[in-house]
Amino acid sequence: MENQEGYNLKSILIVDDQPGIRMLLEEVFSKEGFQTLTAGSGREALKVFDVERPDLVLLDMKIPGMDGIEILKRMKQERVEIQVVMMTAYGELNLIEEAKTWGAVRHFTKPFDVFELRETVKKLLDG
Repeated sequence: MENQEGYNLKSILIVDDQPGIRMLLEEVFSKEGFQTLTAGSGREALKVFDVERPDLVLLDMKIPGMDGIEILKRMKQERVEIQVVMMTAYGELNLIEEAKTWGAVRHFTKPFDVFELRETVKKLLDG
């Protein structure tokens, strides 16, 4: 997608089964000028990932039907360069460590500071 100046917008895929979190993050990142894509399940996330080829993925660890680690593995197998930021519930340290071994660049524990998440994503995409 291009903006008015003709530059390609960076795109972010937001994967979370909670509609409220998807809506919040979609609003935060679209206000920053990013193209936002959303998915509420693992299958939907992989489909959007394949078709839209986002620049960064915000991925919840606990998704019904397919866990975040499995989604992360599949995304990394397809595009090793993709930047994935994991979102986890408090106390999922073992999953965080496994996600890092599969190439997650950062993680945030819910409830996260949306401003800190926004700044982290901006740095990752501008860098």
